[in-house]
Amino acid sequence: MHIRNPIEWSVDQTRVAAMAVGATGADWLRVERERDIPLPAVARIGIADLRDALAKGVADFGANRTDVMLLCIFYPVFGLLLGRMASGEQTLPLLFPLISGFALVGPFAAVGLYEMSRRRELGGQAGWADAFGVLRSHSLGPLAVLGVMFAAIFAIWLLVAEGIYALTVGPGHTASLGSFAQAVFETPAGWAMIVLGLGIGCAFAAVVLTIGAVSIPMLIDRDVGVATAVRTSVRAVSENPVTMALWGLIVAAALVIGSIPVFIGLVVVLPVLGHATWHLYRKLVPR
Repeated sequence: MHIRNPIEWSVDQTRVAAMAVGATGADWLRVERERDIPLPAVARIGIADLRDALAKGVADFGANRTDVMLLCIFYPVFGLLLGRMASGEQTLPLLFPLISGFALVGPFAAVGLYEMSRRRELGGQAGWADAFGVLRSHSLGPLAVLGVMFAAIFAIWLLVAEGIYALTVGPGHTASLGSFAQAVFETPAGWAMIVLGLGIGCAFAAVVLTIGAVSIPMLIDRDVGVATAVRTSVRAVSENPVTMALWGLIVAAALVIGSIPVFIGLVVVLPVLGHATWHLYRKLVPR
C-alpha cells in the first residue's frame, strides 16, 4: 500500500476540486435539457413507512456506529463554533438563526451517510472513508450545484432573521447575554420576534424539505441532473403532504433533542436521520 505524502495528497485533492468545478458547470447547462424528461414514478407512503425508515436508519447506525460517529463529530463541533462566533455583543442576535439555520444545510451535509447506506444496501461494508466516494462519482457536479443552492438559502435566512430582529426588538446592539434574553423573553417586541421568526423559519424549513427530501439521495443513486432530482423531490412531497410534514416535525424534534446539551446528541441523531432519509427515499421513489 502506497502512503501518499502531503504534496501528493494536495495535488490529488486539487485535481478532484477541478473536476468538481468542471462538472458543476456542465450540470448548469444540463438543466435546460432536462425540462422535458419524464419524472420517475413516486409512491404514496404512510406513517408505517416513516417508522420503517427510522428503524432501518437505526440499523445502519448500529452497523457502522464507530465510523458514523467519527464522521459526524464535526457537527457538534461546528455547532459550538457557531455559538462561539455569535456570542459577541454585535452578533448575539444571530445566535439562534445560526444554530437553527444549520439544519437548512442538513440534507446536503448528510450526503456521505446516504452513500454509506447505499453501499450497505448493495451488500457491502461501509466505513467512514466510503462516505467520500461521492467525490469521485457521476453525482459530483449536481451535488455541488445543490450545495450552492442550500448555502444560498442559509445565507438568505440569516439576512431575513437579522431583518426580523431589527424590525421588532430594534437595531441597537445588546450589551450582554442577560440583557439580550430579557429583551427577547420579557418584552412584547421580543415575543413578536419569536413568533415572526418561527413562522418564517418554518417556511424556510418547508422549502428545504421540499427540494431536498429526495433530490440528494436520487443524485447519488441515479445518473440524473439537478432539475430532474429537484422536480422529483417536489412531486414526492406534494403527493405525500401530511406524511412528509410529519417527517419534517420528526426531524426538527430530533435535532432539538440532539442539541441538548451542547450539541453532543447530534453525533447519534444526525447519522440516524441521515440513514433513515436514504431509506425514505427508497420508499418514495421505488426502483
